[in-house]
Amino acid sequence: MRVVFMGTPEIAATCLKKILTDGFEVVGVYTQPDRPKGRGMKLVASPVKEVALAANIPVFQPENFREEQDVEQLRALKPDVCAVVAYGRILPQKVLDVPKLGCINIHASLLPKYRGSAPYQWAVLDGLPETGVTAMYLCREMDAGDIIDVAKTPIGEDETAGELLDRLAVLGADLLSKTLARFAAGPVAGTHQNEAEATYAPMLDKSMCPIDWTKSAWQVHNQVRGLHPWPVATMELQGKTFKVHAAKVVEGNGKPGEILGLTKTGLRIACGEGAVEITSLQAEGGKRMAAPDYFRGHPLEA
Repeated sequence: MRVVFMGTPEIAATCLKKILTDGFEVVGVYTQPDRPKGRGMKLVASPVKEVALAANIPVFQPENFREEQDVEQLRALKPDVCAVVAYGRILPQKVLDVPKLGCINIHASLLPKYRGSAPYQWAVLDGLPETGVTAMYLCREMDAGDIIDVAKTPIGEDETAGELLDRLAVLGADLLSKTLARFAAGPVAGTHQNEAEATYAPMLDKSMCPIDWTKSAWQVHNQVRGLHPWPVATMELQGKTFKVHAAKVVEGNGKPGEILGLTKTGLRIACGEGAVEITSLQAEGGKRMAAPDYFRGHPLEA
């Protein structure tokens, strides 16, 4: 079975490594064009490209599939199936029609919940106890294709979005390999999504960072977890802006935003309901530090 893989970031690279290890015939890899990065703005290859080159697999990097020559290039690979994981582009119908058995996608949520670009982050922001990955057919509508299979996992009470993604990458890689093994025997049936249950997970942005202390302690805690490692929750303290890297829910009451005290493990702040303890933070222009260590060198004013 001839497989064309399409993906760009680290989660996709994990999936590509898995199917190569499991012996699937990957005849070509599509990934986003190299992008400038860092102070020197040097062109950097995607994690998927690095894996493909190391495995001597042909790499293709069209900006999009508007040019007919790019579609013809894909046809020339004669794929039985295209496996897509976080490719970063919506594929037009003329691309979806190329592989004999269809284009399948691994999405980091339990569809139809959390369609969109930030599914696992919103699962954490909303305080869900469980999420997972979905194998589905791609269609013209975003994340709306028929579901082939799912794999579920609990979300840790203090787990960040970044930590969850690391686990979902492994879970998704296993599900992709399992799904491709089914395709090796021929077409695989899918199940229509229930549109009435569909929700959307929009892209994150920095406007979401400032903490609203009138929210409950659990909502603040979930905000800190869900926005880590990017764009990271922030708070204002004595005229300075701090990134909040880690916090935990603790006992305490007071006016929203009131400092309840500095303990051996962090800075306690009252919320609209309950309190949180900021355990790790980063001052403007500084490095990430444990809260007690920072305030040891920068004493709080009365």
